[in-house]
Amino acid sequence: MQDIRLSPHLELLGSAAPAPAGREGLPLYLSPVKAGFPSPAEDYVDRRLDLHEYLVHNRAATFFLRAQGDSMLGAGIHDGDLLIVDRSIEAGHDRVVIAALDGELTVKRLVRRKGRVLLAPENPDYPEFDITEREYVHIWGVVTYVVHKL
Repeated sequence: MQDIRLSPHLELLGSAAPAPAGREGLPLYLSPVKAGFPSPAEDYVDRRLDLHEYLVHNRAATFFLRAQGDSMLGAGIHDGDLLIVDRSIEAGHDRVVIAALDGELTVKRLVRRKGRVLLAPENPDYPEFDITEREYVHIWGVVTYVVHKL
């Protein structure tokens, strides 16, 4: 990962190192939260939830990036969001991927259209990149989760 320069649109935060021993998780309640009318609260916890355990399925192949910019707003990726990326997932059509394009990392949707392969933004203000015959494109992984502050 060290030979690729980061674009101003992504900040590499690190890989998914094993969770520290003895770390307790956060409480996970059995009752789901209603998005409509409120319901009486449940007074018990189902179990402890370790977000690392929930969000990282393949530790050896997972890393974290921070997104910058607004080219992926339509995919729910906002400026400053934490992206969880898994290198072990196949980067197929319509997946949101991290790609090294001419030595610079970017986050875009991988699209196959009419025999072409494109890296497409989710904001009409940005152009698509046709990577069908480009020599220096490498898919680093598939974005599996996006964490952003409300």
